Amino acid sequence: MSFLDLHVIDPILQALAAEGYTTPTPIQSQAIPIILGGKDLLGCAQTGTGKTAAFAVPILQMLHTAQAPAKGNRTIKALILAPTRELAIQIGESFSAYGKNTRLRHTVIFGGVSQFTQTEALRNGIDILIATPGRLLDLLNQKYINLQHITHFVLDEADRMLDMGFINDIKKIITKLPLQRQSLFFSATMPPQIQQLSSTILKNPEHVAVTPVSSSAPKVTQGVYMVERSNKRKLLMHLLNDNQLSTVLVFTRTKHGADRVTKDLNKSGITAEAIHGDKSQNARQRALANFKNRQIRVLVATDIAARGIDIEELPMVINYELPHDPETYVHRIGRTGRAGAGGSALSFCDVEEMDALKQIHKLTGKILPVIPDHPYVISNESLLQTAPKKQQAGRFSRKPPVRSKLSRRA
Repeated sequence: MSFLDLHVIDPILQALAAEGYTTPTPIQSQAIPIILGGKDLLGCAQTGTGKTAAFAVPILQMLHTAQAPAKGNRTIKALILAPTRELAIQIGESFSAYGKNTRLRHTVIFGGVSQFTQTEALRNGIDILIATPGRLLDLLNQKYINLQHITHFVLDEADRMLDMGFINDIKKIITKLPLQRQSLFFSATMPPQIQQLSSTILKNPEHVAVTPVSSSAPKVTQGVYMVERSNKRKLLMHLLNDNQLSTVLVFTRTKHGADRVTKDLNKSGITAEAIHGDKSQNARQRALANFKNRQIRVLVATDIAARGIDIEELPMVINYELPHDPETYVHRIGRTGRAGAGGSALSFCDVEEMDALKQIHKLTGKILPVIPDHPYVISNESLLQTAPKKQQAGRFSRKPPVRSKLSRRA
């Protein structure tokens, strides 16, 4: 199947070809015809599945084929809500790429920066608005934005919206939209709260589910190091001594942890920058650009800041700390092995994180192979002191039957 088979029009086909898009991904091949048919859609798809093009391409096509507005008379016809600044910017870049041969205008608005440039773009007239909830509500209250002409509404990463406490903001925004509209709802997971929210937004939606969050990327090689918390920094330095690892994305739980790891890496001569919610937007974008351009070797990120990071050919992700939420683990490792490429995901697990590791095993249905041969192997005594079950201690004190490629590499 090609994009031509999906009845994508020539201006967008040319733009897709320029971006190297040849064959639609499963989410694109299923969602594009539904959206072009004018139906509401409930999509369950994790990061890295081509979800943005699945809604951007048909929205661009429908707006482009509609009658062009008179100059200076544009009204906002499409609204895309994203949970983070990084993801909003990424979506905006996609609309720029796919819609470069159309007459459509879009802008991206988010908090943490001056609103002047954003309000100027709104005054000049746009067709498509990509926004984070907080700044959107702020500009709505200031009367800079009118959503009464919206024909297409997209709620992206709904589960992350829930995690970040944006659900009430979303409900307020929904009341500003016209009742007659097409609504598209995307989430990597479908907990009860998300299902309930979708039922208030969508009307008789079509359902599309691709690569459920419980299944990790098939070409990502995974492994776990059992290590004392006090030795995690040393283990990270040990792994980064492999100069073949040109770029590595490291995840921490907290902003303070990200800053501390970044400081330790730079002191050791390893170029690194941190990206998290306390950083200014300019600092976050600069760090991300430096990482993509390989001016720095390591990017240290928290989960909220990392949502929306899309980096081609990222060879490795390291979970310096395991997340409390096992679904977040799948999102993290999905940053590598994108677009069919291979990648590696390594995790550090101390004795207090063993329950988190167990939850990852339960969600994914796979036991992460333990990598036993490294200088900072956790002691059996430590495991026995903290493991709640005999089974838990025994499993990690034994060498796994099959030695993975990762263990040979380390």
